[in-house]
Amino acid sequence: MVFGRQFTIQTRGFSDIKDITGRVGDIVRESGIRNGIVHIFAVGSTASVTTIEYEPALVEDMRDQLERFAPSSMHSRHSQTWGDDNGFSHIRASFMGPGMTAPVSGGDLVLGTWQQIVVVDHDNRPRSRKIFVQVMGE
Repeated sequence: MVFGRQFTIQTRGFSDIKDITGRVGDIVRESGIRNGIVHIFAVGSTASVTTIEYEPALVEDMRDQLERFAPSSMHSRHSQTWGDDNGFSHIRASFMGPGMTAPVSGGDLVLGTWQQIVVVDHDNRPRSRKIFVQVMGE
């Protein structure tokens, strides 16, 4: 069986990190699938989905490291071509990837105690982000 749902979140950009674990868990339970996998996908080329211990200090550490990796002030040919100055956001998103997959067991997400699913919006402005969640299994 395959079950999919999409939802939207509002973000501030510049690697704003939003915890979506609860929303994903709700979709898994709504699916009725007891055992399988769930794939979470950020629709767009400047956002990522990953896991992190979602606590304020680590969220800031993550944002600091992303800024060091691909600074928002970096020169990019993309920004020159399109004039939107967000080449750095595409680089960050490409390296992190747009999605992730997690196991489903007994009708629930399988995550560690301190592991939350997050969306990281790397763009240089607030966005309305579409997240697609697909649950597959039995």
